[in-house]
Amino acid sequence: MTGRKIFLNTDEMPRKWYNILADIKMNPPLGPDGNPIGPEALAPVFPMNLIEQEVSTERWIDIPEPVLDVYSIWRPSPLVRALALEKALDTPAKIYFKDESVSPPGSHKPNTAVAQVYYNKEFGIERICTETGAGQWGSALSFACSQFGLECKVFMVRISFDQKPYRKSMMAAWGGECVPSPSMATKAGQEALSKDPNTPGSLGIAISEAIEAAVGDETGKTRYSLGSVLNHVMLHQTVIGLEAKKQLEKVGDYPDVVIGCAGGGSNFAGVAFPFVRDKINGKQIDIYPVEPAGCPTLTRGPFVYDHGDTARYTPMLPMHSLGHTFVPPPIHAGGLRYHGMAPTVSQLVAEGIAEPKSVTQVSAYDAGVLFARTEGIIPAPETTHAIAGAIEEAKKAKEEGKEKVILFNYSGHGLLDLAAYDKYFAGEIHNIEMSDEDLQSSEEVFKDFPTPEALKSR
Repeated sequence: MTGRKIFLNTDEMPRKWYNILADIKMNPPLGPDGNPIGPEALAPVFPMNLIEQEVSTERWIDIPEPVLDVYSIWRPSPLVRALALEKALDTPAKIYFKDESVSPPGSHKPNTAVAQVYYNKEFGIERICTETGAGQWGSALSFACSQFGLECKVFMVRISFDQKPYRKSMMAAWGGECVPSPSMATKAGQEALSKDPNTPGSLGIAISEAIEAAVGDETGKTRYSLGSVLNHVMLHQTVIGLEAKKQLEKVGDYPDVVIGCAGGGSNFAGVAFPFVRDKINGKQIDIYPVEPAGCPTLTRGPFVYDHGDTARYTPMLPMHSLGHTFVPPPIHAGGLRYHGMAPTVSQLVAEGIAEPKSVTQVSAYDAGVLFARTEGIIPAPETTHAIAGAIEEAKKAKEEGKEKVILFNYSGHGLLDLAAYDKYFAGEIHNIEMSDEDLQSSEEVFKDFPTPEALKSR
């Protein structure tokens, strides 16, 4: 430990990812006829080597050396004791954060981007299409493609495309092509624009566009890549929690509370899943995914079968969902504006292993500014939700007089989100919460779909 930071040497980096499918039982994805589908149904979208990871129940999966080599540009990432924040809160709790902002794109997203691009290249793929909300994923995939020599096309949700112009610049610097979604380049985009020419867009629409663009390539050399939700993405992110475990061991600590912000589930899963395994095996630990009140997928959305995209190109997945046609309000945490949640994260919530929480937009920025003024780092709007959750737990520890250990994932920096901070300081950031009427309306789209519980009874 150096000052506040706990480091690992490069040779201490995890050599295997942890696969939670070895320890929990999941409902299968369903095809259009409502019956379970096999791996072959995913072949037009993903390379088979990634599909094999998607369905694997092997607990530990080796990280390939070329992936470790690129990881070593920034990994192992530091674990930091938030001493100044603890002092400001006058809490007996110890607060640690895993600093994923040190990657070249500034977030946790390259942990899976690098792996996915590597496996695509090994399979003979030359081009990758994807979507991005806030631009973090699009930046990460563009970076990873530059490392392995693949082309990258990114459909970026329109509201974030307009709000975060420098994300496009990052993608261009790494050779990625970024277009606003919905666009006129795909049928899915054209349909969305015909319904609402002024739509802010959504991740569901952007996913549809990216899948359509990938599958429509007649050369067969293009595939789609997803930055969250799917099992193989969660798998790659577990390097975060596995490193954090080793770092906490160095100072003799173990978390009582683990927190991550939650949009599709990847950074939450990355920090939490290695500790979920401990909880399944008897450890007493509270695990909280924290989401925006404006897009309350876990806290208010039911656990159902639904499509992961608006045009229904994807299979039906068992997940907490607000409905695949739901277009979230234009909150500034663009990476958390997704109608669904990773099936693995949804299953943990359904089983009571993880307990979701929501935070209003103003409360999230309040937490982010306090963090910046104490720890000195400006967090991404998405990350402020995890910080708000950690602050709430630290205050609770003070009220209870307990010396808790709190770990949260600092999933990305906010240096390209300063326009949003300007709005916060000007009093132009307002709380946006989903009404009961909007929730009921959004649920109509999956009312006739099978439910996970009904499928179990077959």
